[in-house]
Amino acid sequence: MLWVLLSALGLVLLGAAGVGGLYLYGKHRYEAEGPLEAPEIVFLKRGMGLNAIARVLEEEGAVDSALIFRLGVRLEGLSATLKAGEYEIPAHASMQEIAKLLHEGKAILHKLTVPEGRTSHEIVDIVKADPVLVGEVSKVPEEGALLPETYLFERGTSRDEILARMAAAHDAVMEELWPARAENLPIKTEEEAVILASIVEKETGVAEERPRVASVFINRLNRGMRLQSDPTIIYGITGGKGPLGRRIRRSEIDGATPYNTYQIDGLPPTPIANPGRAAIEAVLNPPETKDLYFVADGTGGHAFASSLKEHLKNVAAFRRIQRERGER
Repeated sequence: MLWVLLSALGLVLLGAAGVGGLYLYGKHRYEAEGPLEAPEIVFLKRGMGLNAIARVLEEEGAVDSALIFRLGVRLEGLSATLKAGEYEIPAHASMQEIAKLLHEGKAILHKLTVPEGRTSHEIVDIVKADPVLVGEVSKVPEEGALLPETYLFERGTSRDEILARMAAAHDAVMEELWPARAENLPIKTEEEAVILASIVEKETGVAEERPRVASVFINRLNRGMRLQSDPTIIYGITGGKGPLGRRIRRSEIDGATPYNTYQIDGLPPTPIANPGRAAIEAVLNPPETKDLYFVADGTGGHAFASSLKEHLKNVAAFRRIQRERGER
C-alpha cells in the first residue's frame, strides 16, 4: 500500500514539474523576440475574436505560434481588449509586445483633408475617391452641414462614418460659436450664419481677408443693400455639383432666381458651400468697418471701399491690370 501511495505522489510531482516546465517554456516563447525580420503591416478586421487575430498574425509571420499567443494573451487578461485596425508590427516584436500594441489600439491612422468652401457634392467626391475608406455613400449631406477639416481615421472606416464625423464636427463648432456671437447681428439663426459664412468662404481664398469680407456683407445687410455676390449666382446654376467653367453671363446676373443675390434681398435659401470654422467666426464676430464694397486687386486679394465712388476707382484699377495681362 505504501508503494502505491509513493508511486501516485511521484506521478503528481512529475506532472507538476511538467506543467511548470511547459509554463516556463510558453512564457519564454511569448516574451522572446519574434520572427519578423522587417516591419510588417497587418490588418485586423472589426469583429475578429482572439482566435481569428492569432491566426492572422501567424499567417502574416508576426508570431510563430498562434496557440502560445492566445494562451499568453489570456493569462495577461487581454483577450477581450484587443482592438481591430491596421497595425505596423515592428521587426522582432515579441508576442507580448504585439499584444500590448493591439490592446492599446495604436493602429495606423490615415488622413483625409477637406478644404474650406467645398460643396457637399464636392466633399462626397473627395470621400468617394479615398482608397482606404470602405462602403458607399448613402446620400449627399445637406449643403453647409459639414465642417471642412483634416480627419484621421483607421482602415476599415466607412465613407458614411467619415461624413457623419464631419457633420458632428460642424454641429460642435456651431454649438461653441453661436452663443458667443456679437450683439445686433442682422442674422438671427444658426442656419443664416452658415449661409453667410459660406458666401464669405467662396468670395475669398485669402484667410486673413475673411473677417473684412464678412464685415462688408454684415454692413450691407444692416443697410438693406443686396449682397451682390457672384458665387451665389454660380451655385444657383450648378447646384454645387461642380465649377461653372466660364464667366457669368449678363443674362444670369439679370435673371431672378432664389440664389441670385443681385436680384433678391437678404440671403439665399441655403448655404452655397461648407464653410470652415474661420469663416463662421468671421460672420459671428465681424470687425467694425465702414466697408460696403470689394473687388479683386490683381494680386489674389481684394480692394475694399466704403463708398461707391471709391469702389469704382478700384474696379477701374483692376480692369487696367486685366488689360495689361491680356485678360478679357
